[in-house]
Amino acid sequence: MNDQQDRQKRYQISSRKQDSTLLICLTGEFGLNNLPAFTGEIKNLFRQQKPGALDIDFSGITYFDSAAALAMIQIQKAAAAENIVCSFRNLNNETKGIFSVIYEEALSRAPLKDVIKRENLVMQIGDASIRIFQDAVNFITFFGELLFALAYTLRHPQSLRIKDVLFYMKRAGVDGLPIVGLISMLIGLILAFMSYLQLRLIGANIYVPSLVSFALIKELGPIMTAILVAGRSGSAFAAEIGTMVVNEEVDALSTMGFDPVRFLAVPKVLAAAIVVPVLTLYADFFGNIGGLIVGITGLDLTANTYIIQSLKTITVFDIVTSLIKAVFFAGIIAGVGCQKGFQVRAGAQDVGKYTTSAVVTAIFLIVVADSIFAVMFYYMR
Repeated sequence: MNDQQDRQKRYQISSRKQDSTLLICLTGEFGLNNLPAFTGEIKNLFRQQKPGALDIDFSGITYFDSAAALAMIQIQKAAAAENIVCSFRNLNNETKGIFSVIYEEALSRAPLKDVIKRENLVMQIGDASIRIFQDAVNFITFFGELLFALAYTLRHPQSLRIKDVLFYMKRAGVDGLPIVGLISMLIGLILAFMSYLQLRLIGANIYVPSLVSFALIKELGPIMTAILVAGRSGSAFAAEIGTMVVNEEVDALSTMGFDPVRFLAVPKVLAAAIVVPVLTLYADFFGNIGGLIVGITGLDLTANTYIIQSLKTITVFDIVTSLIKAVFFAGIIAGVGCQKGFQVRAGAQDVGKYTTSAVVTAIFLIVVADSIFAVMFYYMR
């Protein structure tokens, strides 16, 4: 405590008045330790005497740090606020250097906080267009790398890690059976019931099985399964790879000579391409079971009649096109999930951001692809 008081007393301030100018002479050490004391003393001197000008003489200073320099600048501003012109005299080279650092670095530098800029509608549209274009370029680039990795795997089957493919088949396929079956059955129930409400008006209840089976196999089965898989597995793929990127595991794979796309993405894509068509058939089956329940309980149809009417509508072409769409949807889901995972850079926040983006992007592309397939298969039939 005494040592601290000694350090605070290692300075002396004297003053004298010449005409309307107050001269303050500083002697000793001025720094952070005694800053409140000498700052208050100097301010009291010029506030009590109310001079027209204030000169501070630094010739007797033996120690001076940046905190004291900043305090002197604040004193100068306080004097200016009272219409007192304050100037510094007899600065040595070291003191001048400290003041120059304060003026040039601390006081002249722009604030670290970003200035909020208001953007007009045209700028917002332009920025959004640029981001969409960059996303499209990244998407196409990654899918090119993925196709090369798949081609390499086909030429070198021994490079494929079968255990990983089986693991992701279980996660994306087997683990998804309960939710896919439940949702499909409920969709079949709803579709059959709503169809019955409309067709009964014209006495066409017999066509409810045809409508339900056709809608499920042609459109609802593949797209509904794809959306469920995108929500379950596409997000999981993005989160898994994104976490590996954050933990620098992907960089470690590259350092060891492994291709991250071939090592991480190919097993996921192959697993999805195998299980999504199977899940689609599973969804079609349970959807028709839901329609059958409504047909027996609400339409007064026998199970045999319902099944015969359904089979009259369904053709092999419909089933094949449904499976083709399912394979493409699987590629979109797994590819987008992996691509978004590799885009993660800045930690857990980025993982959540790109996981959400993976689901949204996959669902959007699924709907677009389904629209293209609908038109294409119509003219192929």
